[in-house]
Parts: sequence; C-alpha cells; structure tokens
Amino acid sequence: MNSPAPSKLQQLRELSVVVADTGDYDAIKRLKPVDCTTNPTLVKKALDLPVYADLIEEQLAWARAQGGGEAWVNEVVDRLTIGVGARLSGLIPGRVSTEVDADLAYDTAATVAKARKFVAMYAEQGIGRERILIKVASTWEGVEAARQLQAEGIDCNLTLIFNPTQAIACAEAGAFLISPFVGRILDWYVANGQTPASIDEDPGVVFVRGVYDEFKRRGAATVVMGASFRSTAQIEALAGCDRLTISPDLLEKLDQDHGDLPRKLAPLAAQPVTAAPVTAESFAAAIEADPMAKEKLSTGIEIFARDLVELRKTIAQRLAETATA
Repeated sequence: MNSPAPSKLQQLRELSVVVADTGDYDAIKRLKPVDCTTNPTLVKKALDLPVYADLIEEQLAWARAQGGGEAWVNEVVDRLTIGVGARLSGLIPGRVSTEVDADLAYDTAATVAKARKFVAMYAEQGIGRERILIKVASTWEGVEAARQLQAEGIDCNLTLIFNPTQAIACAEAGAFLISPFVGRILDWYVANGQTPASIDEDPGVVFVRGVYDEFKRRGAATVVMGASFRSTAQIEALAGCDRLTISPDLLEKLDQDHGDLPRKLAPLAAQPVTAAPVTAESFAAAIEADPMAKEKLSTGIEIFARDLVELRKTIAQRLAETATA
C-alpha cells in the first residue's frame, strides 16, 4: 500500500524554516513550528486562554502586593510578555521573537534598554539569549538599536520591512533576522488600484524575492523571514526563503494540501559589494521616496503601539477589578 504524499507543509519544512506567527499555545503544540512569536496583541489574547490563567493571576497578585494601581501596569505587561514567551519556548526547539514596545520605535536608547531588560528577565527564568529574538521596528533608530544589541550578542528581528534600502540597512547593522511584510505590501497596492495579475507579479512576493537575492549576492548573514501572508499562494511562491512565519490557519491549509511544492528561491553566489553603506540620510530619503513603505512603516508602528495601549488598559482594568472585589 502506497504511503500518502507529503503535505505542502511537510515539503515546505524541507525548504524553509517554518515559524508560527502566533502565541496560541495549543496551535504551536499541534503544528510544531521551529520558532514562534509573542507581542502585545498575542499577550492580550492570552489573557483569555486557560493555559495562561495561573501566569496571569500570579502577575496580578504580584502587582497587588506592590500596592496595585497604574504605576505597576507597565511592569505587569513586561512580566506577562516574558512569561508567555517562556511558556512558548518550552514547546519549540528554536526561538521566541519578543517585541520591544512599539512606542519606543523612534528612541534608540530606550529600545536598547528594554531589550536588555527582556534578556535579563528571560535569564531569570533560565532561558538564555540564544533562545530569543528581540523584535524591533525597523526605523533608523531601530536599526541603530539593533547595531548596538547585536554587538552585545543579543540577536534581533527587525520587523516592518517594506523597502530595499531599509532591508540593506538592517543587514549592514548585523541584524540576525528581518521580517519583510508580504501581505501588507500587497494590501497597499490593491488599495491603490494595482491588483497583480499573477502570484509572480504580487508586489510583496517580488519584494521578498529581490531582498533574498540581494542578501545572498552580498553574502549577508542576516536571515530573510517572509511575514504577513494573505494566502498559501504567497507562501508557496517564496518556498526556499530562509524562514517563513505563518499564521495557524494558513499552516493548517498547507498541512491539508498534498500537491507538489517546488522550490522558488535558492541562494546565489556571493559577489563583492560596491555600493556605499546606508546612512541615516540615505535611509530617510529612500523611505520618503517610497509612498508604500512610508505609509506602511508608520501605520505598522501605530497598530503595534495601539495594541500595546489596549493591553495596558486591560491589565489596568483587571487590577482595578481585583482591588474592589
């Protein structure tokens, strides 16, 4: 009797490192990705998951013991972020990407300080820095923060990548990994009346393929991890990319599809780099000249920051409820 053909997810795992774009404990346990992520949106969702109930009560009790009130809300958010990340690290062989506060995206020193704090908090739970990635928005200030952190041996995931110069700046800073946002790039072009005729013309796919090829040409060690997918077609079009971070619903679809999945990206031979390094000025000029990147970087930070505000509000409400109970 013939064994069933491997699923596209199984085939993809032979070509790229598969990362789960979720903090859903059960989904990660079921889908067995190499890496996963946590951020304020996912931590907020975790507040309603039974698997994290003891962690949440423990942190709320800690805050009450400090006297409660809003003064401790930010600290509870940080402690929950690391607590959720620590739980997830027990399910995967790789790393947990942990997001630095988006409202620090334009402050290099504050980003570095928060990253160091997160690394120390993980260490207190017995989780070494080799198991985590510090996720930083790829503003110029974020790139500079990553340059400092990487020099200290703290690996960074530079997120919200929409522009080639932005990506190259991250590689020149020695970032461990970048996350170009495939789906959000497509969203912008569709919203502006430019729907691609085929997957090979999808501007998000084209962008990631170009960044991947440029990094390999340069011999850059920085990992390219496609993110923000809208369809399995986008994922399949990037099979062979270093890493792909995929939502549980799209992972499930790939796992149920047993068609062939050909490799689409393969490393090129490295060549000498002749271009001048990216500067703060050339970085700013490139973003300014790219309406899609300018809008999506700005709104992406705003969305992440809004999610953080909502998480802080939720924690403040929980503390207020327990104080009056």
